[in-house]
Amino acid sequence: MKLFGTNTSPYTRKARLVLLEKGLAHTYVVAPPREPGSPVTGANPLGRVPTLLLDDGTAVFDSPVICEYLDALGDAPILIPRGDAEARMRVRRWEALADGIMDSAVVVRVESLRPAEKQDAATLALHGSAIGRALAHAASALGGREWCEGSALTLADLALASALFYLDLRQPERDWRAQHPPLAAWAARMSERPSVRATPTT
Repeated sequence: MKLFGTNTSPYTRKARLVLLEKGLAHTYVVAPPREPGSPVTGANPLGRVPTLLLDDGTAVFDSPVICEYLDALGDAPILIPRGDAEARMRVRRWEALADGIMDSAVVVRVESLRPAEKQDAATLALHGSAIGRALAHAASALGGREWCEGSALTLADLALASALFYLDLRQPERDWRAQHPPLAAWAARMSERPSVRATPTT
């Protein structure tokens, strides 16, 4: 398998974390879609990363689909619960929350790159507030627990880590650690995992 992505994409990082935590053989290819000749546009009609290219040439795209597919390839560990519908829903809900943080952070990033006089203050406020609410919700839901769901690592943890560390890259002025100590303590533990150390968002 090949995973096409970029090191700045939090969605790519989420997929990479799943690959590493599952121990799945793969090649990671840095392939910005905007570069001429990028393999991403040939494999994925949306021209977005991450894109997973299987050995038979099948392209899998959109990070939730990629992560669900990868999790089904092996049982060590199971990152999305399979026999408990409620637990599965909670893990996927955590993923949706984390992806929502990423989505809004990307919008803020794109808007902030525009000339100051052309930036839409309403858009920045809307997505900035969404991120703030999502962080508060995550901190409250997590409390002092070691994992987002259950007693072991799941996709929920990998998605949330990808979102939080992306905020460090793109919104360093948002001091989410000081505002939400439970998230800070949880993130400190996650940052020590070999998979997280191996996939810096740069």
